[in-house]
Amino acid sequence: MSTRWPTLIEDGDGLLILDQTCLPREAVMLRLTTLDDVAKAIRVMQVRGAPLIGATAAYGVALGLADDAGDARLADVMTILAATRPTAVNLHWALARMRSVLEKSAPATRRNLAWQEARAIATEDEAANGLIGKHGLALLELRRQGERSVNVMTHCNAGRLATVEHGTALAPVYAAHAADVPVHVWVSETRPRNQGLLTAWELAEAGVPHTLIADNAAGLLLMQGKVDLVIVGADRIAANGDTANKVGTYLKALAARAHGVPFYVAAPLSTIDFACPSGAQIPIEERAADELGAGDVPAANPAFDVTPAALISGIISERGIAAAGALEQWAS
Repeated sequence: MSTRWPTLIEDGDGLLILDQTCLPREAVMLRLTTLDDVAKAIRVMQVRGAPLIGATAAYGVALGLADDAGDARLADVMTILAATRPTAVNLHWALARMRSVLEKSAPATRRNLAWQEARAIATEDEAANGLIGKHGLALLELRRQGERSVNVMTHCNAGRLATVEHGTALAPVYAAHAADVPVHVWVSETRPRNQGLLTAWELAEAGVPHTLIADNAAGLLLMQGKVDLVIVGADRIAANGDTANKVGTYLKALAARAHGVPFYVAAPLSTIDFACPSGAQIPIEERAADELGAGDVPAANPAFDVTPAALISGIISERGIAAAGALEQWAS
């Protein structure tokens, strides 16, 4: 897989990110040097995808403590970053982990510790997603029939652009491609921000066969038997397995169930919120109506929906594959 355009790399006392608001028109690396830079990048979706948001926020803590690492400043940094996106739990998981490490240390040591811990979070995300690819590859091989390609449907972008490396939902696809297992991906455009175009961009970069479709074509393809399995990512998974992902995911899960197509969620353990009992408690981000391009027409723009655990065939994490209703085995 190409690493020509990394999603996130350290740059001395700053951070280089791939500005995803410029994709797929052009690939632009943007340097972040302040807490405000990082908060803006997360809020306006220059970085996006739950795992990548978490890693970026961790580095944001380090940048925020550059000139003052006292208790009051640490609290302010955490508050500013926590307010950027409400649904993606990896953000809050990463901040809690940073807080746990830094609150125990003297202010004079916090800046170096913050960089070390952010680095560890990024490294662990890459490793976890690599294992998701390995576990998910077995599912693709099971669905393979003869020499024809395995047809995978996904939604939004849960590829390497949403993570430090490998991706979540696309990690098994990249593992299959590397293992010479023929694979083809149905890519939903994912209105209104068209994250599916990001998926198409990175699949093209990696040389993986794919086809872009309108969101509303997904049900037809499932009905026609043109999809072997659906794999999506997640922004938050509740303790009971209910899963929040980009709006439109729930409709794919319903259509997949209606036509007997397995529906899987791929996410690292950091995306599972064991403190959240069910999907009913997951906050759903409402984004600006102007993203819909509706002018003065009254509009609602929920960024996510929740797929009930009963519609999910399994959840793929770095520890393997579990039934959506049996995540307690991963709680420790």
